[in-house]
Amino acid sequence: MALNSGEAMIIALDGPAASGKGTLARRLAAHFGLPHLDTGLLYRAAARALIDSGDRLDDESRAVAAARGLALTDFNEEVLRGREMGEAASVVAAIPAVRAVLLDTQRAFASRPGGAVLDGRDVGTVICPEADVKIFVTANLETRANRRALELAKRGEKVDYADVLADILKRDQRDSSRTSAPLLRADDAATLDTTHLDVNAAFAAALKIVSGRATHMGSA
Repeated sequence: MALNSGEAMIIALDGPAASGKGTLARRLAAHFGLPHLDTGLLYRAAARALIDSGDRLDDESRAVAAARGLALTDFNEEVLRGREMGEAASVVAAIPAVRAVLLDTQRAFASRPGGAVLDGRDVGTVICPEADVKIFVTANLETRANRRALELAKRGEKVDYADVLADILKRDQRDSSRTSAPLLRADDAATLDTTHLDVNAAFAAALKIVSGRATHMGSA
């Protein structure tokens, strides 16, 4: 399903690690024929650049330089999706100056003709507060840890559930307590708890939310 000619829609999905927001964002983008941006990849790519150059992840000046050097077409998701990169990205994302540098990049993507789908942690609150549809995707801690462990195992990484659980707890704490653009549910976002939903059921629920908001837009 694609949007009618002349229609534009920005869909923002936020939520904690392994809640399922990325999978939902990709499926919604394909369904509506919209471009998709996983905003977390920006921070993962910046962190990767710092690691490759031997710089500290919390070196603000080097992190800002790495962020400024990013291009949206440069991402190698196979390299950026590992457990190490998730933790590293969380450190870089907590630097306010890095977030400021990447703000315009993300907003420019969202303002494409026809709209876009973006997922992250501050899309509906900071990047696109005017988004037509906002969904806060969540799931309980144990479910998210299980999902991340399975994801890493499928990638061939050695997995220890206790370590994965500890990593997610640490990321939750850092993402929610950082001074710049902390992880928050936008006041006008619909909450989608995927704890007991498989991929197809979660997508059906997300699509219902988007379709409901789109119908409201059309009648406004």
